[in-house]
Amino acid sequence: MVREDLRDFQVRPGLALVLCVLLLAHLALGAAMGLSVDEAHYLLYAAHPALSYFDHPPLVGWVQWPLVALQAPTALLRLLPGALWLGTVLLVYRLAQGLALEGGGAPLRAGLWAVAALALAPLLHVLAIGLLPDTLLMFLAAAVMLQTQRLMQLDAPRKTWPWLGLGLLLGLAGLSKYTAVFFALAAAVCMLQAHGLRVLRLPALWAAMALALALVSPVVVWNARNGWISFSYQAQHGAGSAWQGQEVLRFALVQLLAYGPLLLWGAWARSRAGVLRLFFVLPFAVLGWLSGGGSSLPHWTAPAWVALAPFAGVALAASWGQGAAFGRRRWRRFAIGALVALQALASAALLWLMLSAGAPLLPRSFEDTPVGRNPFVDLHGWQAAGVQARALAAQHGLGSVSVQNWTLASRLGWYARPLPVHVLEDRFDQFDIWAGDLPVGGDTLLLDWSAMAYTVPLGAHGFRDCQLLATQAATHWGAPLASFRFYACHGWSGSPQPRLRME
Repeated sequence: MVREDLRDFQVRPGLALVLCVLLLAHLALGAAMGLSVDEAHYLLYAAHPALSYFDHPPLVGWVQWPLVALQAPTALLRLLPGALWLGTVLLVYRLAQGLALEGGGAPLRAGLWAVAALALAPLLHVLAIGLLPDTLLMFLAAAVMLQTQRLMQLDAPRKTWPWLGLGLLLGLAGLSKYTAVFFALAAAVCMLQAHGLRVLRLPALWAAMALALALVSPVVVWNARNGWISFSYQAQHGAGSAWQGQEVLRFALVQLLAYGPLLLWGAWARSRAGVLRLFFVLPFAVLGWLSGGGSSLPHWTAPAWVALAPFAGVALAASWGQGAAFGRRRWRRFAIGALVALQALASAALLWLMLSAGAPLLPRSFEDTPVGRNPFVDLHGWQAAGVQARALAAQHGLGSVSVQNWTLASRLGWYARPLPVHVLEDRFDQFDIWAGDLPVGGDTLLLDWSAMAYTVPLGAHGFRDCQLLATQAATHWGAPLASFRFYACHGWSGSPQPRLRME
């Protein structure tokens, strides 16, 4: 009987083909687009190896270091998030089948529906193309959840290696993102629910905890050496501003659009291991609450949604195949089919907008207009701008490049390597650690981008003089998207007050 059950854990040829097609689509899109702000930032982590960093733990930089050291092209760099997405899907497939077996359901059908719910979540495709800490944590959260499920079995506490495996996964999760603590808490509650307080007497449990803490120790060491700036930044960032209920409602709506209703089916799944739903509930509830202060971004909840996907698979499989009467089953299937079609359309539309820079729905030609009008413009033109910046800096004897907003620094810092990048605003961030402030009286190449245009800083809060050297258009498929302006600036005052040109 066990052998028959284990056969269901195999990936069937049809599913393997679909996953390969999706993976190739992600890689093709990744090869056709430039880096996002966050992607470039974390690649700079790899270009500046350290025990940790100002805004995140170090694993997202460490795993990219070999490819960055080899000067791999963008298409090759994006193999890693693609592989992590595929690994996440396979782990969820296994988890859903395990939950279905425990509940007496259909393992194969549950696994397929779990994969479908993940593959039809629009925002997860973005994380499959660009490597963010959340991409890593998605995979590791699913792995921790699977290992927890195994350790909840009656005979599991007697074995040492599974506990050490859990400690390894929790340590790596902690090196990925600080929100990994929610998954550690969920695992702890699951163990207590399955085995009671006697689990605390197991030496293997404490060995696992010691291993996890040892793995995350570089983050603690780096912070101790740097005045605990990362921890204080995360605390302030998480607190946000004044709490407002309307922000929570906005958060809920964005989450529904970003991940789709199919995953919500997991909230109603019946399972003996229902306590594993804490892997979704804990991080999602905390991030939802924090959104009231305006401090939660849509992709932060991606690992939580991944944790709900196995339950969604179980519930969708049951809803598709069951019903008290034929009419009820028919309407359930109609509702599920309609959601599948809508989410597939939304996923395809999102990927097309990324590839086409917003065409045909969003404006693609504008000057001095906020980037929020078309966020997809952000993915095109920066590589050519970095090449131009290097050339102009060398031609005019300028030893650095500068921008007036930190979000403009990452792409320029990556594509204009090895020139240091200064951020000319009164805000401490990772670039202050890498390059420091532009010295008073210093000269630099200033870049201005029309989609986030700033007034050229002159006088008491800027430079003694700035000369426009060049203007470069950012185009995609023959259509103008934005423009870059390059200035040779001299005599920095050291007292920044950036002003957007639209103000």
